[in-house]
Amino acid sequence: MADLTQDQWQEQLSNDADAVILDVRTDEELEEGFIPNAVHIDIYQGQEFINQVEALDKNKTYYVYCRSGNRSGQACAIMSQLGFTQTHNLLGGFNEWEGDVANH
Repeated sequence: MADLTQDQWQEQLSNDADAVILDVRTDEELEEGFIPNAVHIDIYQGQEFINQVEALDKNKTYYVYCRSGNRSGQACAIMSQLGFTQTHNLLGGFNEWEGDVANH
């Protein structure tokens, strides 16, 4: 797992053909907006979170974020235990995100 600043995250993401953005926030937080093209799996779902993550392609590179960077760091640790080798945590999370934002 790598902790990346916003600039590093955006730069690596834009140059990564195998990139998947993963939003691990709650449904309520998702209503505040989200990073475009993000896959949403709420880390607070416990075993269901693990089940959904296990179904993802372990060969891809995951750019993971939450509201502040704490839960996404936990998600990256869980993903590492499940055999994912390329996970990147967004430091500061969505709170400090200055890039594009999408809404439902």
